[in-house]
Amino acid sequence: MHPASTIARLPDFLPEVEGEFAAAVFDGLSKPKKTLPCRFFYDARGSELFEEITRLPEYYPTRTEAQILRSHAGEMVEGFDEDGVLIEFGSGSSVKTEILLEHAPGGFTYVPIDVSESALACAKQRLEARFPGIGVRPIVGDFSHPIEIAPDLAPRPRVGFFPGSTIGNLTPPDAIRLLRTFKASLPRESRLLIGIDLKKDARQLVLAYNDAAGVTAAFNLNLLVRINRELGSSIDLGAFRHEAIYDPREGRIEMHLVSMIEQVVWISGRPFRFDAGERIHTENSYKYSIPQFQELARSAAWAPNRVWTDARRQFSVHELISV
Repeated sequence: MHPASTIARLPDFLPEVEGEFAAAVFDGLSKPKKTLPCRFFYDARGSELFEEITRLPEYYPTRTEAQILRSHAGEMVEGFDEDGVLIEFGSGSSVKTEILLEHAPGGFTYVPIDVSESALACAKQRLEARFPGIGVRPIVGDFSHPIEIAPDLAPRPRVGFFPGSTIGNLTPPDAIRLLRTFKASLPRESRLLIGIDLKKDARQLVLAYNDAAGVTAAFNLNLLVRINRELGSSIDLGAFRHEAIYDPREGRIEMHLVSMIEQVVWISGRPFRFDAGERIHTENSYKYSIPQFQELARSAAWAPNRVWTDARRQFSVHELISV
């Protein structure tokens, strides 16, 4: 039996990408300050480019978080019950999760949630071969909506996992809303392990999002490639450049696509005018101090508990308790 055949689906949370993408592009480029949602970075090519980014010398978050997990996984899984359930929000390839699963008790069930059925199928096949004592029960779905796990798993104790500092892509109010959404899958007294990028020298932050090899630039510009391919446009990629800046007031890295000339871009027969130097805001990545993130968690009715960091305090993994 192909692994995908045992993957649960939540079709109500998966709108037709083509229509959703077109609507987001038309809406975002019609605003006085143009924007494109960062969730559309991850088509097949975008996902490949992001995997390249995680291996770049300038991009510290992925390897630093993995180091923290390897150093403290034993502590993180303390209290995992043999009949417990680990729910990962936005699991992707589940590579970091393997570090936790190495220490998890037999009989444990892992529930990865992701919009990519192919990624879930590959992860399920790999993890079941490596950890035959652990059940893998994937769900195809959008974790920004409440997720219901299978009825037979519902009575079991649960732990949530949300690595990668993905929550940093959200504004603080949206981050609070997402943490509240997680509570629907993680009832009272459940734990959530969440990766948070810490505040640090602005020069290091800018380099991490503006690497010398130009991979992050290609990742950002791939949004325009996707618009050309899916929405019938012919945007000149050479007329735009990648820009990553740090906003100290907001405490975030911002990524932009900057029009290098005055131009009119036609997308599906609709014109969008750009001045020279005009930007499309494509992504935020908020950085927090430990107290700042703990206060944000409290605002979403989570109680901060343990925190693990690397020796240089570049990154952190927080343990939150649902209250």
